[in-house]
Parts: sequence; structure tokens; C-alpha cells
Amino acid sequence: MAAALALELARPGVTAVVHCLAVPTLWAGMQGDDWLNNASTRDAFGDYVENLLENDARRELAEIEARCAERGLAHCAVLRYGEPVDVALAVATETAAELVVIGPPRRKGEEGLRSRMDLEKLVRGLKCPLLIAPRP
Repeated sequence: MAAALALELARPGVTAVVHCLAVPTLWAGMQGDDWLNNASTRDAFGDYVENLLENDARRELAEIEARCAERGLAHCAVLRYGEPVDVALAVATETAAELVVIGPPRRKGEEGLRSRMDLEKLVRGLKCPLLIAPRP
């Protein structure tokens, strides 16, 4: 939703799309300790989870990059681990963003991680406008 709206608003030759993916820190402790009882099994599970996240991120990044290329838009991808709001604020500052577009919170049952974005912290910390993409 956010990507579609950002691409709709973007203008070739004027807009550079910075696609930021934040992997929440809650994944860092995801080891399955409650059911895995040896180090090698925990490591294998950790590798499995990391590969899932990386593959999802690569797929999303490739899709956005292709859509930008179709429209003649400059594109930059940023993948970071951290709290989503902190990552968004840092990337917006580093790239001198003129507009930040995010998607709406996922509904229960909707595919994907339902991480929470601290909107108050985001709004207070941004030096540019924030646009929350509406649901289709």
C-alpha cells in the first residue's frame, strides 16, 4: 500500500524513491528455546528464520526496484535491523527525505508481521511530512 502510493506520487527526474525495510529487533531473540534443546538445532532454526526474513526482503526489494525502473524513477533500497520508528527516523534524516510514506497497521489475520509503529515518536521526530497510505 505504501509503496504503491509512493510510486503514484513520484515524478521521474524529480523524485528519488528510498525504499526502507526495517526488521524489528524482536527477531534477534527468536531462537525457539522453548522447544529446541540443543545448540546445533537452535542455530539451524535461527538460520531458517533469518533466511525467511532475507528472502521476503529480497522479494519485496526486487519488486519495488522493478516498478521504479518501469517508471524511470531513481531508487535506493535500505534494509536495517532495529525498531521501525528509529530506523524510519534515521533513514529520513540521512536521505533528507521530503516526504515519508508508510502503510496502515495490518489487520488481524492479514499476512505479515503486525509490528507496531510508534506514530507519536515518528511524527515528532520527522523533519518532513508523513503520509499514511489508506487501505484499498
